[in-house]
Amino acid sequence: MLKKTCTAAVSVLVLAASSAAFARDQPGADWITKDAAIAKVKAQGYDAVRLKADDGRWEGEATKQGSFYEIHVDPHSGALTKNELKK
Repeated sequence: MLKKTCTAAVSVLVLAASSAAFARDQPGADWITKDAAIAKVKAQGYDAVRLKADDGRWEGEATKQGSFYEIHVDPHSGALTKNELKK
């Protein structure tokens, strides 16, 4: 009986963890839209902006003056939180 209980508990924890990870890769209900986030990034001089929901934020890449950048965008304000030049 104890073995069945432990197995069931582990199964529940695994499902909960995978659900939490999946939820972080989906836009939240209170996020700005992807189009709005892209518009805010482009307003800062970036081109060819590609974003996806990942780890609780918009993540992606963009170009600026011929260089490629890895970017993170705050999902509520649209502010850039990372703009790292890709090498």
